[in-house]
Amino acid sequence: MADLLKVSDLETQFRTREGVVHAVNGVSFDLKEGETLGIVGESGCGKSVTVMSVLRLIPTPPGKIVAGEAIFRGKDLLKMSDEEIRHIRGAQISMVFQDPMTSFNPVLTIGRQVAEPLEIHQGMNRRQAYDRVTEMLDLVGIPKSRDRLNDYPHQFSGGMRQRVMIAMSLVCNPSILIADEPTTALDVTIQAQIIELIKELRDKLGMAIIWITHDLGVIAGLADRVLVMYGGYFIETAPVKSLYATPTHPYTLGLINSLPRVDSDVQCRLESIDGLPPILMEKPNNCPFAPRCTYVKERCYQENPMLMETSEDHFTACWVDTLTGKERA
Repeated sequence: MADLLKVSDLETQFRTREGVVHAVNGVSFDLKEGETLGIVGESGCGKSVTVMSVLRLIPTPPGKIVAGEAIFRGKDLLKMSDEEIRHIRGAQISMVFQDPMTSFNPVLTIGRQVAEPLEIHQGMNRRQAYDRVTEMLDLVGIPKSRDRLNDYPHQFSGGMRQRVMIAMSLVCNPSILIADEPTTALDVTIQAQIIELIKELRDKLGMAIIWITHDLGVIAGLADRVLVMYGGYFIETAPVKSLYATPTHPYTLGLINSLPRVDSDVQCRLESIDGLPPILMEKPNNCPFAPRCTYVKERCYQENPMLMETSEDHFTACWVDTLTGKERA
């Protein structure tokens, strides 16, 4: 299957009063046609900054993409002019943000906001755009959608606002949908509805998805492949079944062991990961997880490991074999 998006050696920094924050440190990944890719990690590890860098949404200053390339359909998104990237965003690559309340303009109607990408990218007139918007609102489950076009964001519940945000992101039939923790602000039942909706739309429209989350449980039944991120690096990548069955990085192991299980009759105590996430004011020369790792060796403090293949399509950035506790050869 061909690569739809290929990101190589992406590095993004932020200049602050305290110094330079190394938010993303030379990450690489690819996304294939129709694939669902999960990016997992705790808050502040660089997940959102990675995808916002690809879409050139990083505010400059203080942010700056200092290295890398993002090839989409043969062209580097990072080298495009502002005008060129505007025609990509919303039309070919769309994004659903975390908080549906702050993602909408409170003084414009829902119909106006969802119709705008159609008028900009596809040259539709107002009537054509509103007809298409009504279809999309029906598709995402907004009842009496034609009657809701003139309503404002505050007149919708949180779950309905997120459905409208999904409709707006898909209205131009993009090739890639980026979902940045789109269920974080919603209660559990609404979360499940939104995830099911995304899966149905993915299968119906055939788009590729990048799903960003801090919750491994959310992407268990959604993603084809998972990237685990820590301290601005990808530290493990694998097909979703392989990652859950045989996690090979101590951080991934810690994340999975902190999840409650419903497939076991035996009650077991949930584990936690001691310590705090790294301060990214300096680019680490050693493994960024070493200070919190229970498998740590002397080499972990001396050299930062690259991703290395441990089994077919399963890569990890760790000097230690978590099955044996011994240092890798």
